[in-house]
Amino acid sequence: MKLHEYQAKGVFADAGIPTPDSKLASDVDGVVDAAEEIGYPVAVKAQVQVGGRGKAGGIKLVEDADEARDAADSILGMDLKGYHVDRVLVEEAVDFVNELYVGITMDRGEGKPVAMVSTKGGVNIEEVAEEDPDAIAREHIDPSFGMHPYQARKAVYDAGVDQSVARDVSSVLTTLYQLWDDKDGADAEINPLMVTADDEVIAADAVMNIDEDALFRQPELAEMEEEAAGGDELEQKADEYGFDYVRLDGNVGIIGNGAGLVMTTLDLVDYYGGEPANFLDVGGGAKAARIANALDMVFSDDNVDSVVFNIFGGITRGDEVARGINEALEQFDEIPKPVVVRLAGTNWEEGMEILNEDLVTVEQTLEDAVQRAVEYAGEVNDQ
Repeated sequence: MKLHEYQAKGVFADAGIPTPDSKLASDVDGVVDAAEEIGYPVAVKAQVQVGGRGKAGGIKLVEDADEARDAADSILGMDLKGYHVDRVLVEEAVDFVNELYVGITMDRGEGKPVAMVSTKGGVNIEEVAEEDPDAIAREHIDPSFGMHPYQARKAVYDAGVDQSVARDVSSVLTTLYQLWDDKDGADAEINPLMVTADDEVIAADAVMNIDEDALFRQPELAEMEEEAAGGDELEQKADEYGFDYVRLDGNVGIIGNGAGLVMTTLDLVDYYGGEPANFLDVGGGAKAARIANALDMVFSDDNVDSVVFNIFGGITRGDEVARGINEALEQFDEIPKPVVVRLAGTNWEEGMEILNEDLVTVEQTLEDAVQRAVEYAGEVNDQ
């Protein structure tokens, strides 16, 4: 479960992490009233769970009531990378001199949680990790003992954080780990953790994702679940259908049965020069109706320009999948997105015979299917 920024900041503030004064608003008058109460300048921030809000026009800094009204008019109701914006956070602007990054996640390769600190805050940390991995200090934590104080200090020191704020940053990192552990977190991060001219540190953004399987022992967070799901109709639809679904920024839709199979397909789309639009796992034993629901979801994503279906039959039978694909596509007078199908495993030969090749492109191998889907998506972009 992904918390919205305003929800995560509430959790962080309750634990003692400094956050800016802020108020949630859902209409223009509410934005202006909140800004007047907080005091200008303020930031008006779209509450959707997607990166790059600022570049997409979802965050605006305003100096007076007129600008606040204009920002609210612009942001509320907008479509931000496929997410409908129905709420904004009106937040005290922070006069900063530096931006840091702190985060906690699970390093599955090491089998331990890892604390991360970087002086390159305020930018996409995944890009930093790829382009300059040494800019991120990492400290692995034994979950049996938790984060020792010296580990927080070491991570901050290794990252090169200025000595004037090192103690406060260490304290924030320690608290962030404790929250991650106590709240059954999957990820927790602050990007940026802003440093002011007075050497104060403030969490200007907040991310906290919770292990959904642990919500039964997190009743306060469970109450936030419905609001946390708001804003993205596709993710709400995925919950209704019972799919494991993650929306991404690309244009090649991906459907598979099994997380490993879907991840392999994502990697191949990237390898062949495409950009994945989603992670969608229909699970084992998928019947025709479930396959039709999966296609309905991917077709509903305006970012998708082509779809690749990767099904390996075990519990899931290839002939059932093929019927589901046919049934879903026969509902359309015109197929909205080109669909490429690769079937293997149980009853795959029967499935290949059942597939209506007037509606789909059939490939024998996964590599060929992915390349064809990437090619189709590229043709749409070239038009």
